[in-house]
Amino acid sequence: MSHLNYNHLYYFWMVKRKGSVAKAADALCLAPQTVTGQIRALEGRLDGELFRRVGRNLEATELGELVFRYADKMFNLSYEMLDLLNYQDDESVLFEVGIADALSKALSSRILLSVVPPDGSMRLACYEATHDDLMERLRDHKLDMILSDCAGESLKYPEILSKKLGECGIGFFSANAVPGDFPACLETMPLLIPSKRTSLGQQLYRWFDDNGLKVNILGEFDDSAMMKAFGFFEQGIFVAPAIYKQDIFAQDIQLIGETNEVRQEYHVMFAERMIQHPALKRLLENDFSELFAGEDARVKSLQN
Repeated sequence: MSHLNYNHLYYFWMVKRKGSVAKAADALCLAPQTVTGQIRALEGRLDGELFRRVGRNLEATELGELVFRYADKMFNLSYEMLDLLNYQDDESVLFEVGIADALSKALSSRILLSVVPPDGSMRLACYEATHDDLMERLRDHKLDMILSDCAGESLKYPEILSKKLGECGIGFFSANAVPGDFPACLETMPLLIPSKRTSLGQQLYRWFDDNGLKVNILGEFDDSAMMKAFGFFEQGIFVAPAIYKQDIFAQDIQLIGETNEVRQEYHVMFAERMIQHPALKRLLENDFSELFAGEDARVKSLQN
């Protein structure tokens, strides 16, 4: 075999990773027919079928699995090379970070600020989305790292590493006074909470049940900032990390109550190839215990 068309191999690799021709075509900005034609050309070159149809799904043949193992090593290595070359963007190091919508923006920003040097030698690029979308972008080499509220998804992918940075309890806040004792008073007003798709939302529903609370859920949100915006406009009680209640008090919002039985966790996830990125190295070496205990210097400056 004197020559192999690597574009054809790349299209095959994308179909295998994405799980369907349609998803691969969308990622490649090509028509599905084009992708199918390229894979057929590769099959002709290799003299064998790479996929077989099982019901409505495509499954790799034995030949397909063999080709994919080599293609996966090849293209991951090429992405690693590009990542290393892209660390340096003009005069500053580029650090592309994904942040889960469900996380507190105040806490996330302080985590990232702890690793960005003040001399302008690093340029931070942030992308917000759901955890699932961020994981897909991380696996597609479109992000260097993600901050998320759950790490279980990373266990599905051996190339993705994770580390828990810390956790904190939550507070319930309202723009209006809420009569009664906590937590029973939560039944007297509509609630604005993270959606069930988030770890925090799932914990809250269990906590309501454990405490026998019959609450009225006005809205569920993937985006914590949107949830707080509704709360600021007196639309109901909302939740946020309790350690940053002083930030919220500054906006004439009242603390209704807080609990450590519901915890928001912060995990960093990254591809193994990124472990030498200077910002990621600093982040992994940092001790965030004071930050998650509410002892962050920036928080204290707001309280004084």
